[in-house]
Amino acid sequence: MDMDRAAPRLSRRRLLKGAALAAVPYALLPDPRAGAQPQSVDYPPAEWRPASTANYTVSDRPGAYAIDRVIIHVTQETYSDALAIFADPQKKVSAHYVVRSADGHVAQCVREADVAWHAGNWGYNTRSVGIEHEGWVDRPEYFTDALYQQSARLTAAICAKYGIPRDREHIIGHYQVPGTDHTDPGPGWDWVRYIRMVNFS
Repeated sequence: MDMDRAAPRLSRRRLLKGAALAAVPYALLPDPRAGAQPQSVDYPPAEWRPASTANYTVSDRPGAYAIDRVIIHVTQETYSDALAIFADPQKKVSAHYVVRSADGHVAQCVREADVAWHAGNWGYNTRSVGIEHEGWVDRPEYFTDALYQQSARLTAAICAKYGIPRDREHIIGHYQVPGTDHTDPGPGWDWVRYIRMVNFS
């Protein structure tokens, strides 16, 4: 994840700590999926979990900007915390998709036509689809078989839709974005396996 707008560099985890909802019994909270499907998703297996409209740029891609990259990220947060961050209008960050570690479940947070703020580089944001993966760069046990499989299917579908070559020049890590200080997805991400899976999905 990355922020494209100037903002205080506070820990996301610290910002989330002490939230009032933490004291509310889970059973009393509304179903997070209630009313969360106002429009169809771009990738049918995904669940619609929208980011705040303050955290991305409405657009008309690929008409406004050609889409020629998929950027692979690691959340450095839990799946649920990543979704909460994207839904918070103060965070100024988002990605198109988030993939859960345990079962590969995919949430879509930003429509592919819109520009998510995930790369920390406006030019790369406009031309890419950003996929966050639950986990940490130094904890490769989060990169489960299910996560790889479902992410590879998602990336293959995006590549097929926009005519993106299924190779390492066009499916890149966040660390490859010019100007970034991020290292994700990190050395534990198996690129050879992932690209092979994308090509056979």
